[in-house]
Amino acid sequence: MSDAREKKAHIAGLRPAYRAGLAAGTDRFLAPRRTTCPWCSSARLTRRLRTTDLLQHKPGRFTLDACADCGHIFQNPRLTAEGLEFYYRDFYDGLGEQRMSGTFGARAAMYRRRAEAMLPHDPAPKTWLDVGTGHGHFCAAARGVLPGTAFDGLDFTDGVELAAREGRVEHGYRGAFPDLAPGLAARYDVVSMFHYLEHSTDPDRELRAAHEAVRPGGHLLIEVPDPQSRYARLLGRWWLPWLQPQHLHFMPAANLRRRLTGLGFTVVAEQHEEAHDPVDLLAAVWLALDRAAPREDAPWLPEAPGALRRALRTGVLLAGVPVLLAAVLVDRFAARPLAGRLGLSNAYRLVARRD
Repeated sequence: MSDAREKKAHIAGLRPAYRAGLAAGTDRFLAPRRTTCPWCSSARLTRRLRTTDLLQHKPGRFTLDACADCGHIFQNPRLTAEGLEFYYRDFYDGLGEQRMSGTFGARAAMYRRRAEAMLPHDPAPKTWLDVGTGHGHFCAAARGVLPGTAFDGLDFTDGVELAAREGRVEHGYRGAFPDLAPGLAARYDVVSMFHYLEHSTDPDRELRAAHEAVRPGGHLLIEVPDPQSRYARLLGRWWLPWLQPQHLHFMPAANLRRRLTGLGFTVVAEQHEEAHDPVDLLAAVWLALDRAAPREDAPWLPEAPGALRRALRTGVLLAGVPVLLAAVLVDRFAARPLAGRLGLSNAYRLVARRD
């Protein structure tokens, strides 16, 4: 059986379970709406964004609120445990595993730059825990920068088990970091969280877990989307880092710095331009085309698209190729050199030493 036929059969096999899960609607996937900011408890909330799932196209609508006092942006109402399971299903694993593994596996240069961010502060860490490691591609690439470092990975998906089997991490821990942290107390010279904290239901709890796992004098390396990026406003719902509904919290750098200081860290570096990933316009154009074109088959759709819809999708995507190419050129050669000065950086990175 060809790969296409196998995928088609697999999707057909998953469709009844998705259909049954969606029969009662999507409201049950959302918790009651908060009336206060989860970061500072202020009641001065405003709506920042309302959107849909632009990557998987699963049903549902999602709202991001902003705190007028501290600037924290968060999903409100937030996904419940059942909602998290539904929207993560077949995203990083299952149907999405091959695609995401290919995407992450092709970014070795970016992973090396992340590892190099630690060199001025600890050029030879002995032990490193990568939290939210996924399939472990960062750890595999970082060994080229720090060949004497032992890299372990932690994730709540089975991707970390794959990472251990493939030898990308020495030890793979599966589960929630705050639950596992007591068993990892003061074990690591470095703990990293690359685009992990925004997925957490409770970022403060994750930071406390990191403080527990890092030895005194060791470092915490965090990279997250920057909600103060000009691209976040210019592109609206088409800004990829909003990534609804998976991303639950967006922390301005000043907020995170203050929280780390309060937990017993000293922030020794803050980087914006260095953390920028020059894909904003390309991703926005692709999301818009993918939204406009009739969608590919997926098990959460009521039925597989017919030949006419598939042909129409192909036509729309082909027509968008010149725009996609133009977006790549602007991202890489026009916007990237100016990202720092113009406030376009879509992410920031903090290095903090545990006191």
